[in-house]
Parts: sequence; C-alpha cells; structure tokens
Amino acid sequence: MHPDVLAGLINDIGVPTTVGTTAAIRQHVLEMPAPVVAEALGYHRVITAKLASEAGSTWSRYAPGEHRRSPPGWNPQRTGDS
Repeated sequence: MHPDVLAGLINDIGVPTTVGTTAAIRQHVLEMPAPVVAEALGYHRVITAKLASEAGSTWSRYAPGEHRRSPPGWNPQRTGDS
C-alpha cells in the first residue's frame, strides 16, 4: 500500500497523520543529528534542521561523511588494557 493511501485512510478515521509524523521527527532530531534523520527517513535536510531548531536540539555541529573508516595512515596505539 502506498503511504499516501494509508495516510488518507488514517485521516478518514480521524487520526491526524501530519501532527504525528512531525512529532516523531522532532523526537528523532533530539536523539541524533538532523542530517542523519533526513537521510534515514528521506526528508530534506532543511526541513529536519528547522524541526531540530524548533525542538531545541543540542546537535549544533555534525561532520557528515563516512565515519566508520580510520583516516589513511592512522594506527591506534595499544595500551595493554584489553
């Protein structure tokens, strides 16, 4: 079922989908950076940034990009603790 059709059916029974969606996104941007929420949910970054600002998000800085890889030439030093 297409999301628009489902939203129409839910609206027909009296449940406001837009308010619920906005509230859910606001909660997400309080827990993680707005660009991450935008990419994960398919929203525009400007919209999620605006909702983050309205929600009082503390994620003021975020460096987008690949964070799973170490920089070239970086070798972590073992401390012997593990």
